[in-house]
Amino acid sequence: MTQVAAIRRKVSRLNENSQHEYTRALASLMGERGIFLPALLLRSYRELGLSDSDMMLLLQLMMFRDSLRQDFPTPDELGRLTGTTAKSVQQQLGRLIKEGFLTINDAVDAASGIRYERYDWQGWLERAAAWAASERPEPASPEPAARQTAAMELNLFSVFEQEFGRLLSPMECERISSWLDLDQYSDELIRFALREAVFAGKLHFTYIDRILLEWSRNRVSTPEEAKVHSRKFRGTSKN
Repeated sequence: MTQVAAIRRKVSRLNENSQHEYTRALASLMGERGIFLPALLLRSYRELGLSDSDMMLLLQLMMFRDSLRQDFPTPDELGRLTGTTAKSVQQQLGRLIKEGFLTINDAVDAASGIRYERYDWQGWLERAAAWAASERPEPASPEPAARQTAAMELNLFSVFEQEFGRLLSPMECERISSWLDLDQYSDELIRFALREAVFAGKLHFTYIDRILLEWSRNRVSTPEEAKVHSRKFRGTSKN
């Protein structure tokens, strides 16, 4: 029994040493491989209106990109890590996009030439930087026109959600942002295109996109011009 007990103690010490070495190696790995998080983001996120769960979701997006080399994790993957449902994650992503903290950008793989989508949190970084600038003794107040533009964009998302009777998905929020930022359609023109889609009974983004593209091809840039063009188009269709 004494010999058996001695063997067990020896095995126990080996296991403890092995576990200790594993713990040290894992701690070293965690120290070397992670995400870079500026202290400013931690100091400012509550001031910017982000909740703790918003912050955790943004950090998980950083982790997927920097540690797992995955630019566009699914709501299921994010939900498993944040302890919530995919639907809740999707709604949260949509809200962060709508509020300007996140965007979804297209990119091209340099090696394969394949196009893919990725999350971009540059908006969050710029908002945090603006908050830091406002903390200076003489903060620069935002221009009234800039505040008005931001308010109009937020209201535009709300108008779409009211017409669709539901929250917009992240992709739908990104589509509206693309109309405003890339295509340079005015807020009023997009609202009128939405109204036309409701009038036609075709309330989906593909149809609205076609309306805006048709107007762009015909150099229609205001709701007034769109009304004239629509009347002509309907008159031609009847004939």
